[in-house]
Amino acid sequence: METHAKTGMFDRMRHISGSHLRRDDLDITLAALTVARSCNVGLVPVIKEGMPALAEHRLLGVEKGYFHGEGIAAASACLVDKQAGIDITADWGGGLVASVDGMRFVVPVRSLHARPSPLYWGIGKRARGSTWLNTVSDKVMGLGGLLVPGTLRDSLFILDAIHRLDAAEHPEVITTDQGSYSDVVYGLFAICGYQFAPRHADITDTQLWWVDTAMLEGTLTRDHRSGNAWGAFNTLGLRRVSLPAIVQHWDDMVRVAGSLATNQVRAYDLIRMMMADGRLTGLGNAFAHYGRIFKSLHLLQLIHVEEYRRVIGAQLNIGESRHTPARRVFFGNLGRLTRGYERGMEDQVGALGLGLNAIIWRNSLYIDAAVKKLDSGALGIKGGQVTPEIRAHVLPLLFEHINFHGFYPFNRPEVGGELRELHNPAAAEDDR
Repeated sequence: METHAKTGMFDRMRHISGSHLRRDDLDITLAALTVARSCNVGLVPVIKEGMPALAEHRLLGVEKGYFHGEGIAAASACLVDKQAGIDITADWGGGLVASVDGMRFVVPVRSLHARPSPLYWGIGKRARGSTWLNTVSDKVMGLGGLLVPGTLRDSLFILDAIHRLDAAEHPEVITTDQGSYSDVVYGLFAICGYQFAPRHADITDTQLWWVDTAMLEGTLTRDHRSGNAWGAFNTLGLRRVSLPAIVQHWDDMVRVAGSLATNQVRAYDLIRMMMADGRLTGLGNAFAHYGRIFKSLHLLQLIHVEEYRRVIGAQLNIGESRHTPARRVFFGNLGRLTRGYERGMEDQVGALGLGLNAIIWRNSLYIDAAVKKLDSGALGIKGGQVTPEIRAHVLPLLFEHINFHGFYPFNRPEVGGELRELHNPAAAEDDR
């Protein structure tokens, strides 16, 4: 309720019919639905007899009208925008780097959108699950996600997840853990305007490629290299990018980028089509050669630029660390997805993403206030100045101060435009 009072996130949720009429107590109902669905506990703990806003029929009606995928995404995007205005977040990043990581959920009901995977869910009659590919910015906020069947190749959906972000401004650098980073994937990311920066398990035997522009002039064959094109590169055992293959299919590659950006086709399906019978098609070969340019640039930066390696590692750690509070929030029903149809499962993980973003936004706000008060000396702590290096590592992933269990009251906060009083660690135990 305090987060909504300061951000207006529930005001971004529109009725599915397009109506602009809203009840005065709609924010209380939406807050209850956010808690019920993000914690996966159902409506019983938030129903309050004698409160019209928390009556069962009101909760069910508002959920069908407002608490759908589009409304949840709009509220989450509002929190992302508001968090960017908090001063301390500038020390965490500029919003240009994001990571995509999968969070896996068991699906105990029959569902076409769940798949068996002995690696993650064991062997059994109902050992099925799905994966939530969530995109996390360097400011620790969730930018959106995509629910995919929990197979071993769900990493191929990463580009689809990027094209379904809730936030208006998309990141430029996309990091991911060891997984699918084929040359075609590099090419698809590059044609869509993203820098794909995965963490490779071992690059000692990875092939590097070079661009020989003399190929466009028709003076070289496939088996010869230019004698003075790249100087010292001629002494290395590098393979050459086929520029004619890229030029030949360039118009089709641009059309593919447009189809991906407008969600007319899935990147997962494109990758499978380009690798028919285990061999690349002509268009797939063009994307592979195009991706080898950016793959080589990425690998060279990994080898020679320590800061680049640190950024990738730090961002991946942020994305993985976000899973810990996510599990604590989504504790109901043993943390399982209990809806069998795709839209219902997406609404479940979407509500989880909204609840996480609300926690992280509020933590960011109060961490910023505490740091500023510490810097000013108001807390009376000697040497209390917080340097930029320290601020960069004070991330809003704390959740020990939040009680997720029990029954939940929903009252509008009486703090107005002010923040709640901060705890003074220098105070005596009796005064706390």
